[in-house]
Amino acid sequence: MLYSMDVAGVSGAHAIKAYWGHLADPGLAGEEGEFANEIVRSYAEHEKAINEIIRASSHHWRLERMPIVDRNVLRVAIVELRDMKDIPKRVTLNEAVELAKRFGSEGSGSFVNGVLDRIATELGKS
Repeated sequence: MLYSMDVAGVSGAHAIKAYWGHLADPGLAGEEGEFANEIVRSYAEHEKAINEIIRASSHHWRLERMPIVDRNVLRVAIVELRDMKDIPKRVTLNEAVELAKRFGSEGSGSFVNGVLDRIATELGKS
C-alpha cells in the first residue's frame, strides 16, 4: 500500500481501498490486515515527519534517490518505532532487514539496518 502511495501518489485511504478491493489475499483480512491498515494510516497522517526522519538519518542518500523498496521498508519500520510502543526495537529492525533483503537489492539489508539503528536510537526506542 505504501508502494502505491509512493508510485501513484494516491492517498492512504485510496491505497487501502484499492489493495483490499483488488489485490489482497482474503486470508489477511483479520488482525494482520488491520495492522497493515494502521501502518498505512499512520504513515499517511505523519508523512512529512517520517520522511524528514529518514532524510536526517540517511547520510549521503536523498530520499528521492533511494530504491523504492528500501524507502518504504524504512517508512513501515519508523511507524512501528514511533507509534507502536508494544513492538520491541529488535523485532522491528529484524523484520525490516528481512523485508529489505527479500524484496530489495543486494545491499538493501545493510542499508536499512544502518539507517534504522540510527533512527531507533534517536527516537529513544530501547
